[in-house]
Amino acid sequence: MLRNKMEKNNFTFNISLSVLNHLGRNLYRSFVTVLGEAISNSWDADAENVWIYIDKDNNSFVIKDDGIGMTSDDFQNKFLKIGYSKRKNGDNESSKNRPYIGRKGIGKLALLSCAKKISILSKTKDAEYIGGVIDNSGLDKAITNDLTPEEYKLETFSKESFSKYIENHEHGTIIHFEDFNDGVRNTLDYLKKMIALYFRFSLLDSSFNIFLNDEKITQEHLNELATKTEFLWEINTQDDPYKEKLTKIKNSTTLSLQDGSYKGFIASVEKPRDLKVINTDERVSVDLFVNGRLREKDILKHMPSARIAESYLYGQIHYDELDADNIDRFTSSREGIVADDPKYKEFLEHLKSNVLVKVIEYWDKWRQENREDGDPENEDIPKKERKSRELFNAVSRDYTPEQDSANKNQIDNWINELGDDAQYNFTSYAECFISENLLRKHIEKNSLSPESCCKTDPKGKTCEDRYDPANGNISLCEFCKGTRGKNSLQKQKFEAGTSIQVRSEEDNILMYLDYIDLAKIINDKILKDEDKSYKPLRNSVMHTSRLTDQAKTKLTSIFDNIIATVKKYIGIKSDD
Repeated sequence: MLRNKMEKNNFTFNISLSVLNHLGRNLYRSFVTVLGEAISNSWDADAENVWIYIDKDNNSFVIKDDGIGMTSDDFQNKFLKIGYSKRKNGDNESSKNRPYIGRKGIGKLALLSCAKKISILSKTKDAEYIGGVIDNSGLDKAITNDLTPEEYKLETFSKESFSKYIENHEHGTIIHFEDFNDGVRNTLDYLKKMIALYFRFSLLDSSFNIFLNDEKITQEHLNELATKTEFLWEINTQDDPYKEKLTKIKNSTTLSLQDGSYKGFIASVEKPRDLKVINTDERVSVDLFVNGRLREKDILKHMPSARIAESYLYGQIHYDELDADNIDRFTSSREGIVADDPKYKEFLEHLKSNVLVKVIEYWDKWRQENREDGDPENEDIPKKERKSRELFNAVSRDYTPEQDSANKNQIDNWINELGDDAQYNFTSYAECFISENLLRKHIEKNSLSPESCCKTDPKGKTCEDRYDPANGNISLCEFCKGTRGKNSLQKQKFEAGTSIQVRSEEDNILMYLDYIDLAKIINDKILKDEDKSYKPLRNSVMHTSRLTDQAKTKLTSIFDNIIATVKKYIGIKSDD
């Protein structure tokens, strides 16, 4: 009786192979992420070199490394054991003191399921090759038939099929992927850029190298992005050879944070389209790396500010502490971080408050200094002044010398000196243009017109006939001022030998009068004493003169009165 009771309680788990699908045989969505899993395994295996060979014609690829390799026991009880973690005994580093990237032991599912057939070959130093072949069509049948892992056997590998890869291969692992499920659609140039961007441990650690079709992946593959980068914000201090490629940086600064647990850089390109990887929908973004591996793309999506600067930014933030404890913060797909993790949320908030805010502030300032459009949402600069500056920037580009011009610095300095004055003058011209033309429209609508003084002169002469510019004893009436302006234009056209019509209404006397004269036609009483300064200031603006600070202050005050006056007469209620 006792024996039968023992037998009834001697139960064990019996897992169906279908659990592999539930765990995520198809977790990874792109070829690059499949490469990432394989490269990460090589890193954890203390490899110094990883070789990737892609055969697009045959839709196959091989990944080979010179890591420590696997014994039969390793292959069966570690590599093929789904859920096996190298960290189960509290080990977080390899024998070469590399922080382990793998954690859950299920990332290999996608790696081993991304192609129709996958052959694995591995050896430790001075040992023979071991391995096997996974035929995923056979595995699919086994899952359909609800087999247990013990009932599904791997096929035997053919060493001869690896002959071109095993020469001088003393230890490590080789994986051959045949008939990749989605096809190897990416170009080699694209893959080189992506590997250089997303597998930073290969570029930050000189003891680890990645080769694609025998070409070593280096910072050179990021030259296109580097040459289009104009601003740089370093976050704390980190050695990164990529920053040496940023030879066209215009402005940079270091953001030294009290919390030094994360570091890296954020950079800005000249135009948003510079972030797009050629011939793809891929855009370079501000990404989060943990122990050198990409863990979250485009982290700014978690802290949107709706500021235009974000569309110009890319960078890499390294925060290894997210993987420094026993908490697994990474999603099952290994392509993101659990969104509600407290430590991750705290990091994002700190990054937003202490880095992103400053980056956006600097970005607007630096863009303006370099005669580029900045952030229209920055209300520290009035809208009129910002738009005026943007117009100046656009026009001044026509006069900007080439980068290698001998006199570039001198001309750049001249243009920069004009910036503040142009910003004021452009705005002032717009104020004059709009206010004076609106008054002309008001005068025409109400059938007002300048009175000719000859109507009151006994001899029928106008004040223009009696005007002596030497002593200026007679003040010209508005009619004579307009007539004089019209005659002056005709004389200038004659001297220039041109008969084309210059002004839209050359016979309209109003077109030759400024605000002071137009205001007198409407009502002489609307003019104030301070308005008398308008004419010389206005004419200086029209003649592209640079105003003194005192003149700018005066003209600004006059414009306030003019705006209020024009709004009153054309029927717009005052803001007051």
